[in-house]
Amino acid sequence: MAGVSQKSEGPGRASGLWRFLPLGVVLVGVIAMFATGLHHSLSFEAFIDYQDRLQHLVAEHRIKMLGLYVLVYVAAVTLSLPASAFLTTIGGYLFGWILGGGIAAFSATIGATSIFLIARTSLGQPLLDRAGPRIQSFAEGFQRRAFSYLLFLRLMPVVPFWITNLAAAFSGVRLRQFVLATQIGMLPASFTFAFAGSGLDDVIGAHAQARSECLARGGGSCPVDFDVKSLLTPELMIALGILGVLALAPMLYRRLKRGASGSGA
Repeated sequence: MAGVSQKSEGPGRASGLWRFLPLGVVLVGVIAMFATGLHHSLSFEAFIDYQDRLQHLVAEHRIKMLGLYVLVYVAAVTLSLPASAFLTTIGGYLFGWILGGGIAAFSATIGATSIFLIARTSLGQPLLDRAGPRIQSFAEGFQRRAFSYLLFLRLMPVVPFWITNLAAAFSGVRLRQFVLATQIGMLPASFTFAFAGSGLDDVIGAHAQARSECLARGGGSCPVDFDVKSLLTPELMIALGILGVLALAPMLYRRLKRGASGSGA
């Protein structure tokens, strides 16, 4: 009987281990990116060094470069690298703000969905099953209002993208809600960064000249002091904040309505 029990447990245990394989691939990819220094390629400094070459390739092979851009963007988001703002800005510079913003939002959604499914399959439900009643209650509340919460978090670029992806996965949010809220919520910020990127010629030219002069003087390290997040002006943050509040409006209305009916009773 013991032998039969061990044999019956074997396949189940093996299948349980297989669910961690995608997560393992992601972790290996992240380690490889940082170990080899490839993450430095997703920087404004690296872009300045290769901008002429990239512009030439886009002019000669626009469709292929669009496909490559999507692959790089999806991979970066799946690996949870903090490069979304940079890639969106560069997309606007290379492809124009309309195409660049649209393809960036699409790529971000694909990448976010990938890591969402990986995290939910590998860790989401097992962690939720082992969580205490307070965490489970929070997860249930998040599930009931998932679309509004996710839309708010996507519209407000103050919460790291990868944290929102993992929080949704660990809370058991439905896939359809996650995809719709992510795609809709990414559009305003994506077009904003892409529009800013489409007008970066002067900024890139100034930084490229300063970097060339620094290297000509024999400077050992000539970093480019530019952060794409500086493009988020206070006015823009206020506008995105208003959109975020509007995303929560239906939920707040239902809560106020329940409160009013309860007090009336």
